[in-house]
Amino acid sequence: MNEPLASRSAPTAARLPPGRLAIEPVVAALVADGLLAPKEAEHARASARHVRGLDAVHPLVLLANLKLPSAQRPGSELGLEALTEWLAAASGRPYLRIDPTKIRVGEVTDLVSHAYARRHRILPVEVLADRVRVATSEPLAVDWVADVQRLLRREIELVVANPLDLHRYTMEFFGVTRSVRGAHADGDKATAAPSFEQLVELGRAGDVNADDHHIVNIVDWLLQYAYEQRASDIHLEPRRDVGRVRFRIDGVLHKVFEMPPAVMTAVVSRIKVLGRMDLAERRRPQDGRIKTRSPGGREVEMRLSTMPTAFGEKCVMRIFDPDTAFKSIEQLGFDAGEAATWQELTGRPHGIVLVTGPTGSGKTTTLYSTLKRLATSDVNVCTVEDPIEMIAPELNQMQVHHAIDLGFAQGVRTLLRQDPDIIMIGEIRDLDTAQMAVQASLTGHLVLSTLHTNDAPSAITRLLDLGLPHYLIASTLNGVLAQRLVRTLCPHCKVPRPPSPEAWHALLPGPHPPPVPASANGPVGCLECRNTGYLGRVGLYELMPVSALLRARIRPDMELAGFARAAVGEGLRTLRMAGAEKVAQGVTTVEEVLAVLPPAE
Repeated sequence: MNEPLASRSAPTAARLPPGRLAIEPVVAALVADGLLAPKEAEHARASARHVRGLDAVHPLVLLANLKLPSAQRPGSELGLEALTEWLAAASGRPYLRIDPTKIRVGEVTDLVSHAYARRHRILPVEVLADRVRVATSEPLAVDWVADVQRLLRREIELVVANPLDLHRYTMEFFGVTRSVRGAHADGDKATAAPSFEQLVELGRAGDVNADDHHIVNIVDWLLQYAYEQRASDIHLEPRRDVGRVRFRIDGVLHKVFEMPPAVMTAVVSRIKVLGRMDLAERRRPQDGRIKTRSPGGREVEMRLSTMPTAFGEKCVMRIFDPDTAFKSIEQLGFDAGEAATWQELTGRPHGIVLVTGPTGSGKTTTLYSTLKRLATSDVNVCTVEDPIEMIAPELNQMQVHHAIDLGFAQGVRTLLRQDPDIIMIGEIRDLDTAQMAVQASLTGHLVLSTLHTNDAPSAITRLLDLGLPHYLIASTLNGVLAQRLVRTLCPHCKVPRPPSPEAWHALLPGPHPPPVPASANGPVGCLECRNTGYLGRVGLYELMPVSALLRARIRPDMELAGFARAAVGEGLRTLRMAGAEKVAQGVTTVEEVLAVLPPAE
């Protein structure tokens, strides 16, 4: 659990009275502290008189909803977070922005009952050896503290949290815990989850019913929760004693929840039902899809993959948010020169354009964003994918089915009869697919596809290794884009911090490295970025148009190092150079760039 922010200096105004907060003393204290003008205070009091059930509404929520102007910051409003920070300072308590991914839900909900937490507007957020940290929106109503200290035999450390966050997470955490316990109780009546240690049980479906209302609640909560936390993947991992749920956020995995094995098995079964997968088959990997909606009501796709492990089926759900999958060239991280070159390459009427990089480097996002821009009303764009990762109404998308011998090569052969202008091939994996891509480009089509290589020049040797003749590569390949994703520094807390000369030299080795950039920034960590120092990711790009000089160097016995040097001579900006530019611009750090780059030659 992250340490809360230190409380600000207490206001000089008269203290708020002990007990539950009321609108009148809160307004008076805000005026005394100079946060609220007397005229606006009268407006707040008048508005409060017309609120039904005023006792049930937290005074800070009421004031925040009125959107009152701040007397200290002209042009800005007194928002709920600002009011909560003020209340923390006024009460002499630390302020805490609740990060739900850092809370051990099962542990904290065991300490007090749901009814008790709601009645006193409290939520335990961390259990330590000698004390329990409890978030509250009523820091002056502390008559419950002595009783809870005596019951738990630990000191209570109070922190002040946003009343809406507190209410929401109290409802969610106790709700999901109640569902897990209910499902676990049902599961005790059934056989435990099949595992490596119980091979004789593999054919039996003895687990909690996937349609049980507890399991439905847990799955619904998980999907919505993952979306709200900007997770790109959900991992459900069974273990002998307790299964765990992890979210991948900005490329890093965070453990967010634990549940008993029987409940984990039922949750995976529920997800398999939603993804139209074979519920009875647990010994083979399976793939599926879920279409759900974000909290805002937009449609979100999820790709599912299950895998048998020693303790049951592991399930990974990859979330494809339309806002993430379809971006402008500028949002992807291209600079002006790269964007112009990329648009020129993908605007040609025929030829092959490849995007390379490891899994998770953003190739799919780049291709979908490019295709969405190219798919105008007078162009026929067709794709063959394995699997279709994002449904786009502008595209004609075909799914690979190996069970019926419909692979990439067969798919491209079919697409060529569909009068396409642009063809996207999910991945060139073998010679047949590569030959069909060449055939499509030679017959006047623009072909976009992906490869798994470390950098742009390596794509040439990869095609040669597949068995494609060098003269066909030279005549059809327009260009190659290699890319990586790096975490970007949190804009709320980053500070000027040039990298050390040693780190800078590791990024740009050579006898004469450029000077260390004074404009670089470093991470700190704050509430917005979960104290990681990083928030979001951006692309690093190595864009290599295949010029006449480079075409002439494509030969069966081509030396990769020499070809790469020639590409740099033609103006290629390598991934290292792109990373160094992002560091110099203060966008990311040397450590982040080095973590995703291939080792220096």
